[in-house]
Amino acid sequence: MNLNRNASYRKSKKGLEAGIRFSAQEHPYHLVDPSPWPLLGSLGALASTIGAIIYMHSFTGDRALLTLGLGLILYTMFVWWRDVTWLRYGFFLSIVSEVMFSLAFFWAFLHSSSAPAVEIGAIRPPQGIEVLNPWGIPFLNTLILLLSGAAVTWAHYAILAGSLHHFGFEAAARYRYSVDVVRLFLFASIYWWGGK
Repeated sequence: MNLNRNASYRKSKKGLEAGIRFSAQEHPYHLVDPSPWPLLGSLGALASTIGAIIYMHSFTGDRALLTLGLGLILYTMFVWWRDVTWLRYGFFLSIVSEVMFSLAFFWAFLHSSSAPAVEIGAIRPPQGIEVLNPWGIPFLNTLILLLSGAAVTWAHYAILAGSLHHFGFEAAARYRYSVDVVRLFLFASIYWWGGK
């Protein structure tokens, strides 16, 4: 698969990018072209944040700046997604980043729980911290979240029984199952084991 974009794609871009010439050297692992959309989105986020702050303090021009910022964000979303043809890579990288965040979170929790710092008395949980009963609210919340996956499972089997195959639903169902596994691990490690 050739990862470089062709010349006709570059010529077809409109808007802010039309007058900008990039001199970045591409290589076989280069996935995206240099683009003004991240900068424009950042400016939109800055304008909407400042606009929201001055709106909360009732300054003049508050709604105009907030509206401009939100408009820039929406425009950036539209043109960026229009230009991006590598959405499957973006989805894959999003899932990978979520997995890495979960692993880092659990690693940090398990590390600090198995070897508590001297500053907190070298005990886990620290003195003065009351731990929740894992079989109360945490168990109820986990149960509700896991049972909500029953509707997804039921719909999945209904689609399979009708000999229909919809990739989007299959991907969403598999993602949902993996999230349920993470929820079970979260309950077991944080509430049950971590509270001992």
